[in-house]
Amino acid sequence: MDHMEVKLSQVEGWFAQNCNKAIVAFSGGVDSCLVAFLARKYLGKANMHAVIADSPSLKRKDLEIAKAFCVEQDIALDIIQTKEMENPNYAANPVDRCYFCKFTLYDELALIAEKYPDSSILNGQNYDDLGDYRPGIKAAKEFRVLKPLADCSFTKIDIRQMAQHFHLSTWDKPASPCLSSRIPYGQEVTVEKLRQIEEAENMLNALGFEEVRVRHFGETAKIEVPNVQVALLRKHKKTIKNNLLDIGFKVCEIDEEGLVSGKLNRAIA
Repeated sequence: MDHMEVKLSQVEGWFAQNCNKAIVAFSGGVDSCLVAFLARKYLGKANMHAVIADSPSLKRKDLEIAKAFCVEQDIALDIIQTKEMENPNYAANPVDRCYFCKFTLYDELALIAEKYPDSSILNGQNYDDLGDYRPGIKAAKEFRVLKPLADCSFTKIDIRQMAQHFHLSTWDKPASPCLSSRIPYGQEVTVEKLRQIEEAENMLNALGFEEVRVRHFGETAKIEVPNVQVALLRKHKKTIKNNLLDIGFKVCEIDEEGLVSGKLNRAIA
């Protein structure tokens, strides 16, 4: 068997042994899309549905992508309103902010699971996540959330390859972490800051920068794009700066290092 056949056999066996019905913690990213697709494939439409948390930290664009994916794949989707912003432990933006977000999400999903006997909660955690700083994993363990991709040693590359194999529309979707991840730890998370970040990133997407992060440093917007696009970003700086002024930023900085996922985690000792 080739690598793809091996991974498919592994994940099919995982569903056969571990899960009869599923509630998928869904975000519209490639990881959770693959989990939802596989749950639909191996458990059947009637035995699974996806749930997405609609909050200010989720891009409107990502919500629409998630909804469209579920229509394409004939997956039932529930949209719930989570209230992590009302939790002072989350809003204060400590280094374990992600824990409080995921705790809120899984607490809501556990209530939903009560309505569907024998349902397990699944997430899109992958094998690579195990070696990264992921406070949300602690919340997942506390709620006994299952992680088929990590259990079957699916790396990020494996996930994209399998999503492409099944022609999933999100197979090449750039990673899109929650908007709160753009705010340095210790600086308050507010709806207004999240709105500014989303508007700024949408503006940069429109200029052709598909993969981008706008880090929110008060009045300063620090922009990250892949290293190979930094020179092109500089050429647009005047236009970008004027647009950022309209959004509410006073200073525009280009990160010369380029985009590094989770860069703000470097501040953690």
